Amino acid sequence: MPHLMRLALALAMAAASSCEALDLAQFVLPNMGDINGGNTFPGVSLPLGVVKLGPDLYTGSDSYSGYQSTGNFIGFSLLHESGTGGAPKYGVVSQMPVLGDIANPLADLSINRSTADITRLGYYKSSLFNGITVELGATGKAGMYKYQFPENSGASNVVVDVSHVLSSYRGQGLGQNYLGGNITVTTTSSGIRYTGAGSYDNGWNRAPKWTVYFCGSFDQPSTFKTFLGKDATSSTLVNYGTSTSQNSTARVGAVFTFNSTSVTSRVGVSFISSTQACSNLDREIPADTTLSTLEDNVKSAWTDGVLSKITTTDTANATKLQLLYSSLYHFLLIPTNKTGENPLWTSEEPYYDDIFTFWDTFRCTTPLLHIMQPTAYEEFIRSTIDIWRFAGFMPDARSSFFNGATQGGSNADNVLADAFVKGVRGAINWDDGFAAMLTDAETVPPNNNDPRDLSSSTKEGRGALPDWIQHGYITTKYARSVSRAIEYAANDFALYQVATGLNNATAASKYLQRSRNWRNQWNANLTALNFTGFLGPRDTSGNWLSQDPLSCGGCYWGDAYYQGLPMEYSFNAHHDITHLISLSGGVDAFVARLETMFKPGLSSGNSQFGYTLFNPGNEPSFATPYLFNFAGRQDLSVYYSRSVARAYYAPTPGGLPGNSDAGAMESWLLWNMIGLYPMTGQTTFLVASPWFADLTIQLGGGKTLVITAENVAEDSYYVQSLTVNGQPWDKAWVTWDDIFANGGTMDFVLGPEPADWATGAPPPSPAS
Repeated sequence: MPHLMRLALALAMAAASSCEALDLAQFVLPNMGDINGGNTFPGVSLPLGVVKLGPDLYTGSDSYSGYQSTGNFIGFSLLHESGTGGAPKYGVVSQMPVLGDIANPLADLSINRSTADITRLGYYKSSLFNGITVELGATGKAGMYKYQFPENSGASNVVVDVSHVLSSYRGQGLGQNYLGGNITVTTTSSGIRYTGAGSYDNGWNRAPKWTVYFCGSFDQPSTFKTFLGKDATSSTLVNYGTSTSQNSTARVGAVFTFNSTSVTSRVGVSFISSTQACSNLDREIPADTTLSTLEDNVKSAWTDGVLSKITTTDTANATKLQLLYSSLYHFLLIPTNKTGENPLWTSEEPYYDDIFTFWDTFRCTTPLLHIMQPTAYEEFIRSTIDIWRFAGFMPDARSSFFNGATQGGSNADNVLADAFVKGVRGAINWDDGFAAMLTDAETVPPNNNDPRDLSSSTKEGRGALPDWIQHGYITTKYARSVSRAIEYAANDFALYQVATGLNNATAASKYLQRSRNWRNQWNANLTALNFTGFLGPRDTSGNWLSQDPLSCGGCYWGDAYYQGLPMEYSFNAHHDITHLISLSGGVDAFVARLETMFKPGLSSGNSQFGYTLFNPGNEPSFATPYLFNFAGRQDLSVYYSRSVARAYYAPTPGGLPGNSDAGAMESWLLWNMIGLYPMTGQTTFLVASPWFADLTIQLGGGKTLVITAENVAEDSYYVQSLTVNGQPWDKAWVTWDDIFANGGTMDFVLGPEPADWATGAPPPSPAS
């Protein structure tokens, strides 16, 4: 065995041994990013688990994950999402503990907290102002509530309100609606059990009606009353008595009353039937299960299946470890693996739901999912293709079994291409995969008449295809015309990559050419900050329109640029960087443009980031700090990306630069800590600088990537030299085959000052 291989093996074994002695779960902070717009879910969940059991609070503003640090508790629900925006989704299958006699269970039963909630991996606790405590635990498809009611304070009650759902207060028509439900209470030899279902619609993806089934039980004897409201929204009671069941489009539910002050409830869910919900409950949380057992099981699932995939012997800095392992946690909360729970079709393929959204996650999250969870990743790709088989289009976003909220291009294409070029085959039918991509590239989706954008479909596919195919650019006939054009170009490059691999030369040639059409959206006469040439809007006659490159107007669904400045989007031709550099005025001008993005005081917005043009909380900016690698300035990539990570990320509730976007922010940070940046749809990874003296990444199949960094320190992070697989390396990039396909080693020497080490060929620009 060569010396370097022995060294890598020794480091891997040392890291594994170190982490066996170290409880990695202690570094996971479930509440990282749960305030200030991060919207992360701080409750209890397994990796990619269906159930996310946590609190729902009311403040008069949207509670995206259910949680807010202020306001009143309105329930504790089994279904949530994490790090989403637009409008809340789920917050259903709820219980609410209440003291004393309940005259009307449809009245406002909300209550404030007495102390801050307690959260750790696998466990959540809320203390209500009236003295009730609620402790939570969960499995994949079931949850446990452990209530402690105060002594001598009246009756102990648990209210099950089937109409409970997270509302939206933004006035955009995205609020969820309760559409009806049922509940039945039965007395069994083991105690009270309730079953039923609730139906809902809408949310951020404007979903039609969907139904969740539930099955709940208690460990204490109780009396009960079921209730029926006048309608789906009001607090007016029609029936409140001893009937064992209610079924209506109006509000329904039940109140359970206990003599005991200590009550434990177990609840299972399913999207198929209440019978399956009961099966899920009894299988995953048998009657004698303790809350501590559930906590231990959740910790083990995360530690063995996720956290231990990246290990280090460099454990002196707890803050870095908290950032590392908390980010690993949050990037794997959604999507959710609903295999076996798809009510829409029967298939042998896996089924994954709650994709928020490929627009947010294709750059950093899905490439990281590939190396961290290769089995789930392949299943996710198979599921995405299967959705096309039965729904007609792959999703750019999907939740509650419905495609919706396509913000730009058909970015599932990018995700599939990334998997294909990196050799993912397994059980994936790539002929069908490419056919699904062809649907995106050639079929105009029917307009779903979304009020946010009436010009074309926001549900799926590429609504602006007519312009893209006819003109080779997108006019202002279509909303988000400029940002969609640069994304459509990347989508077409994805088709080129897969067509090439499938030996379809005709399609490859066609889509390579189409991938260059972003150039037709480049207005060489736009100027800003002494730079000339930016992506710009064109009217329906093809004429250029005036545009400030430093402003995107409302930057929303109806504007020419979506959630990003023209100058931001003008760096996004990542498959055609060499040509972009030429249009930008050459290498020196390109470097100057990039550096300008990080200068404070140039933007009219982004006050939280010093009024920089660069927005660390916005995905179109994700790659920008790393593009210096294409211009021979790898040191500046390290400097700016590290500066961003240090300034805007922290292991705290407010520790994200913006909405988590289903783990997109956390995955960007993880790549920065590893010292690489993925160019999605290509095999290229841009080299940055690692944060730890050593990292061992388990790649599956016994393969590892071992990264070492000599002289690593807070003020010593510039690369002085790099060795890859024992060979001196002079390029500011590596490929999938270099370090991931069969594992590998990367050995950095770092220092406090820049060094001109990357003198080799620049990263590939395959469309140039």
